[in-house]
Amino acid sequence: MSSVARVTTITVRSEVSFDDAVAAGVARAAETLRNVSGAWVKEQKVEAADGRITAWSVTLEVTFVLDD
Repeated sequence: MSSVARVTTITVRSEVSFDDAVAAGVARAAETLRNVSGAWVKEQKVEAADGRITAWSVTLEVTFVLDD
């Protein structure tokens, strides 16, 4: 038996951490997409003000398996 997957790109911002951004992105993708099977962190960025990090963002490649 074979399966077919698709990948979609999303960007997520968190004021807590990179881990929080990734978790929020996967959770949000799973609300809209069925069969989310994983994600690849393609890019990481931070926002800063006055020498302090104010937000973390990630670009994720989310993989989901298509229904038969």
